[in-house]
Amino acid sequence: MSEVHAHVQARPLPLATTLVLVVTALVYVCGWLRVRNSFPNLIPAWRLATFISGLFSLWICVASPLAALDHQSLTIHMAKHLLLMTVAAPLVLAGTPVLPLLYGLPRRFIQVELLFGKRAVRWLGERLKHPVLYWLAGTTAVIGWHLPVAFELAMGSHWIHGVEDGCFLLAGLLFWWPVLQPSSSGAGPRWSMALYLFLATLPCDLLSAFLAFCNRPVYPCYLSTTQLFSLSPLQDQECAGALMWVWVTFAYLIPAVAITMQILSPPNKSSHEPAQLAWRLLAAQPLNGSEAEVI
Repeated sequence: MSEVHAHVQARPLPLATTLVLVVTALVYVCGWLRVRNSFPNLIPAWRLATFISGLFSLWICVASPLAALDHQSLTIHMAKHLLLMTVAAPLVLAGTPVLPLLYGLPRRFIQVELLFGKRAVRWLGERLKHPVLYWLAGTTAVIGWHLPVAFELAMGSHWIHGVEDGCFLLAGLLFWWPVLQPSSSGAGPRWSMALYLFLATLPCDLLSAFLAFCNRPVYPCYLSTTQLFSLSPLQDQECAGALMWVWVTFAYLIPAVAITMQILSPPNKSSHEPAQLAWRLLAAQPLNGSEAEVI
């Protein structure tokens, strides 16, 4: 197993992943500028900032030099997955990426995506419009990938490790969708999202408590590595459990409080998410002539 760790840590910086994220950011910015020209108030500047911040958080997790350190420390491994699910994913969603990314692509891609969105995506979306499914996606990813068999498998393979990171990001996007896009996700009453977030803390609390108090290393792969911060494998595991416990509590508590304050505040129509309007505007009102020439 030590050879595996050495091989993983010696791998070059994943330039391909970095390039994909940079291109995605450029496409979003280009599309955002074009949307602003046609609909100045549709997507405010703060959404651009949140989307770029989400991509940067994603880069830190999967493509930065710090990403390889999760093979030396369970605490860093835990922080990376928490960053993917509770920071990168909601920031990307808060940027309402669909419309800017579509406007940033060549026009022929917009037409293909509209055709796909009108049929297959809407058909599938109608059948997956229940918050329980999103909640299960997030919980399954957290618990499933921390089972010793799955964890050891991911730590021993670059490809499976990449799949693991992808699962955490996808699970985070699904989990936060009904919270950030309630009108388009089929979520129930807004107050139910506070309960949704509270219930999501319970599986994480059980896992973190187990890691912190089981008094034995759960993952053998960390027994043969040089630990960071001069911690023993058991101490590192206890720190990882404590980090998860505290992080998840605040990551879900803060949105729950914000939702509660939103419910108690007077309704504000201008604060509604533009997700539903995005597809209608794109389908019914194409780009103007000058923008079409650019594409």
